[in-house]
Amino acid sequence: MTYLTGAFVVAAAFVTAALSGIFGMAGGLLLMGALALVLPVQAAFVTHGLLQLVANGWRAVLHRRHVRWDIVGWYAAASLIAGLAVGILSFTPSKPLLFLLLGLTPLLTWLPQRWIKLDAARPPQALLSGLTVTGLNLTAGVAGPLLDIFFVRTELSRHAIVATKAATQVFAHLAKILVYGAPLIGSAATSGLPPWPVFLAAVPLSMAGTFVGGMVLDRMSDVNFRRWTRWIVTAIGGLYLVQAARLFLAG
Repeated sequence: MTYLTGAFVVAAAFVTAALSGIFGMAGGLLLMGALALVLPVQAAFVTHGLLQLVANGWRAVLHRRHVRWDIVGWYAAASLIAGLAVGILSFTPSKPLLFLLLGLTPLLTWLPQRWIKLDAARPPQALLSGLTVTGLNLTAGVAGPLLDIFFVRTELSRHAIVATKAATQVFAHLAKILVYGAPLIGSAATSGLPPWPVFLAAVPLSMAGTFVGGMVLDRMSDVNFRRWTRWIVTAIGGLYLVQAARLFLAG
């Protein structure tokens, strides 16, 4: 890995953690695409999982008084099941397919709310969110827009939404690290993973980005929070669809 690529990964960790600290999901979507541009698919999944594990875990700590732990518990149980299933299938998307899935995922944010009858505050639906969101996370790399559907009809505040989603994603990213990282054990020289100094620099900056994002969140209204989230992830998804088309055409 070149110094320029390492610096790019570190900078992306800070910027996307700040974005996630504000909107709860846009940062992870942006980070996955950024990593896929410069790393092999498996390495991108593991790197994304490690950085997002830190970002989400730290965000959950910062907003821990707002976390709905009952939702997190049901989600974690289902996340384990989804991780085992995908691990057994040993599925790894190609880079064109990965960008296609990344580009299509944000379209879920535009589903009319009257179609959505899901509420993560209900145990069966919290369990369903763990299965579906972790499953998508392990195939598309991110699943924030799908996770958001389970919180559209909840009566939680923006702080509770960001905090609870962050806590659930700790388990989703743990599953990603285990499923995609296990085959890379013993092949570190050829896996394409960033060297440890990159992670050592990216982790504290990811935590700093989360703190900065939380400060912005405190100054944002619930209405603007939901409005801006949808438009930002849609714009990012559009860029990924263009990249997917370019890769498919290139063969």
